[in-house]
Amino acid sequence: MNAVSSPVDLAIAVSSADHVLGPAGAHATVVEYGDFECPTCRQAAPAVKLLLQRFSDQARFAYRHFPLEDPHPHALLAAEAAECAASQGKFWEMHDLIFENQGHLELADLHGYARRLRLDMIRFAKELEGHEHLHVVREHMEGGRRSHVRATPGFFVNGTIVDVSFGMRALFDATEAALTGR
Repeated sequence: MNAVSSPVDLAIAVSSADHVLGPAGAHATVVEYGDFECPTCRQAAPAVKLLLQRFSDQARFAYRHFPLEDPHPHALLAAEAAECAASQGKFWEMHDLIFENQGHLELADLHGYARRLRLDMIRFAKELEGHEHLHVVREHMEGGRRSHVRATPGFFVNGTIVDVSFGMRALFDATEAALTGR
């Protein structure tokens, strides 16, 4: 396991404001700071699903936005689109669609994904074009900076940062160690 040894690296604890999959009483909480235009984040998404299947009753997962705006010019708007979908109860569906179509994140594409999800398009367009959820994305980004996230994906298990630069196995190992007390 390649984890930093400090007791807690995650600056902001998971709360009801987060987008979470898995049981609230889970013994392991995995947090990702991700970027919808980041190829590595896209590759990590299926591994996270496998992790949740493997530790189904014992782990939960929270996704937070950390768009790297310079190298990924569409990531911020994609994060906002996911938040617009979240306001209609469809965050995870939009999350998955955006990653599946990562090369197509222009405004028209995001509207197309919203239509596929049967969102209220007037509301979606108003919220997205008015940047009504930008503050949520910026709060996630600030939390990531305070947690010393420097690249995406940035993963934490029970508050401790996990280095996945050599592969997602480190995330599985850190989760298993958190569950077994190792």
